[in-house]
Amino acid sequence: MTRPLDPDMFAGCAPGRPPIQIGGKWTVKIIICLADGPRRFSELLVPLRRITPKTLAASLRSMERDGLVSRTAYAENPPRVEYALTSLGRTLFDPLAAASTWTSAHLPDVLAARAAHDAGAALS
Repeated sequence: MTRPLDPDMFAGCAPGRPPIQIGGKWTVKIIICLADGPRRFSELLVPLRRITPKTLAASLRSMERDGLVSRTAYAENPPRVEYALTSLGRTLFDPLAAASTWTSAHLPDVLAARAAHDAGAALS
């Protein structure tokens, strides 16, 4: 059994679009949530508190289509569904670690550049 997800695991992340993105906006965070093993939909909603259930479902379907996530439905009462990373999804751990290191070092510069660009665009 995997340990419960920390509801604050993404508290230190900047809001909005990440500087480096793989898949959709939520893909990287979902991959991190699934790193320790399969999770149920409701478990994923805990640390991803800004995501709507509709968006999480769409993200998981897209990740399944891309071969990053597998979906297993169990014929139980009540029905149970789990999502897990595939071997292809696990290949993203190293690139994501590199992207995380880069983002930690350069996020203030990216946010300043975005603010300057947006301010210039507002004046146009």
